[in-house]
Parts: sequence; structure tokens; C-alpha cells
Amino acid sequence: MVAERAAGGKFNHRKEGLRMTVWKERVPRLLLYLFLGICTFSTFFPFLNVLAVSLSSGEAIRAGYVSIWPRQFTWDAYRNLIEDGQLFIAMKNTVVMTVVGTVLNMLVTIMAAYPLSKMDLRGRGLVLGMIIFTMLFTGGLIPQFLLIKSLGLMNTYWSLWLSGLISTYNLFVLKTFFEGLPSELEESASIDGAKDWVVLVRIVLPLALPVIAALTLFYAVGWWNAYYNVLIFIKSSTHMSLMVKLYQMIDNLDPALLVGDSNANNSLPPEGVRAGAAMLASLPILIIYPFLQKYFVKGVLMGSVKG
Repeated sequence: MVAERAAGGKFNHRKEGLRMTVWKERVPRLLLYLFLGICTFSTFFPFLNVLAVSLSSGEAIRAGYVSIWPRQFTWDAYRNLIEDGQLFIAMKNTVVMTVVGTVLNMLVTIMAAYPLSKMDLRGRGLVLGMIIFTMLFTGGLIPQFLLIKSLGLMNTYWSLWLSGLISTYNLFVLKTFFEGLPSELEESASIDGAKDWVVLVRIVLPLALPVIAALTLFYAVGWWNAYYNVLIFIKSSTHMSLMVKLYQMIDNLDPALLVGDSNANNSLPPEGVRAGAAMLASLPILIIYPFLQKYFVKGVLMGSVKG
């Protein structure tokens, strides 16, 4: 009996110790999840607030009742933005500028990164030094403007595409990834008679899809949000990008022309239209990003660490 009680006591002691160990492991994890949840909500709250403001009535916005839920639901903000049709023209221009610009960016970045990843390339150090120099020093806005003007590219998208043809940071990310690939893959293909273009297209690029997807997203977001260069080089209103057009529409917003009830308390304030403009500008990227998100972190890490 004494032995049985002693064995039972040891078993209960071990059970209590195991239970304490489990709680010691769970409590920090729960605290971590709670902290991450608060951070996520604090990051997502401004987006929900802007969405709610864009869908709320003028009376609710002026009274400060809108937080993350729309009050007195209305589409007036979006009707003000799209009723004249100029917004869709600007969106079409931005889509063309983004698609063509991103394709050109990736073509030039790949064609520059692949040969520069080869250690036996003649003049490799000099070329890399010149590229690094551009990361530290630039010619400035005025020389760039004079160059674009002398080439006759003003008021054309080529002034944007050529001036932003490649990102030095993205070039080094892709070059670093190419350097980390096993050289035996390319050597075996070369022995079989494959040319450099065949090796690049059929072997190297399929392995680099995560990095290429991440860099494509970087370039696409940059083109979609393009504002300053468009404002400088594009003068025609029919060629304006979405960001510039939204700024012009908001800057020239006349409260007397806003749709809504005839009652001044119910008419839509400019804050509602600004919130609607922000939502329309970010909507396409929000739709595309989830499909590329799985490549995003993986691609950047693979291209940033050699080996």
C-alpha cells in the first residue's frame, strides 16, 4: 500500500509538472498572438476607417460618428468620382503605363542581372561600380527634364518608361539570386549544346519565379502610384495617370457640386470624396496582391541572401 501511494504521488507530481510546463509554453504563445492581433488591427484600422467614411453620409461624417462601420450608407462619394467618366480614362492610362512599364522593367532587369552574376564577365567590377555609383548620386531633375525634352519625348509615356527603366536595388536582388544557383545546372545544359538564351529561359528563370514575382510586384506598385514624374513630363489631360487625376479632382473639388440631399447637413463633405478616391486608387493593388503574396517574402529573402 505504501508503495502504491508513493507511486501514485509520483504520478500526480509528474502530471502537475507536465501541466505547469504546458501552461508555461502556452501563456507566452497566447501573449504573442494577442500582441500580433493588436498590431494587425492597428494596421488595418485606418483602411477600415477610410472605407467607412467613403460609404457614409455627410451628416454622419460631420458629426464624427464614423469609425470602422459606415453610418447612413450611401454611394454618393463614388458617384461624384465616376459620373464624369474621366476617372475611367485615367485608370485605363494607368493600366497601360503599369503593364508596359513593368514588362520593360523586368526584361531589362533580367538581361542586366544574369550576365552580371557571372564572375568571369570581363569588366564586371567596373560595370558594378558604375551601377553602385548611381545609387549614391543622380543627375538631378533639371538635367533629366532637359534630356527628355531634347529627345522629343515630352507628353509621351516613353518619357516615364525610359527614365524609370530599371531599379538598381531590384537589379542587385536578382543578381544575388542568380549567383546562388548551382553552376552545375548551367554547365550540364551547355554541354548538351544549349545556348545562353536557352539556359536562361528554360532553366534559370523557372527557378527564379519567386524572386521575379516579388520584383514584378515592386515595379507594378511603383508604376500604379506614379505621380511626380507624370506631373512633370505629361501635360495632356487625356494621358494623365490615376493618381494625378485623383489629385486634380480632389484639389478642384467644389462642395456646391457634390451630390447629396439639398439639405446642407446631408450634403457630402470633401472628406467623403477623398476617402472614396483613396479606395479606388488602392483597390486594384489590393485585388492583385493576395495572388502574389506567397512569392513576396520568399522571393525577397531568396534574392537578398547569397547561397
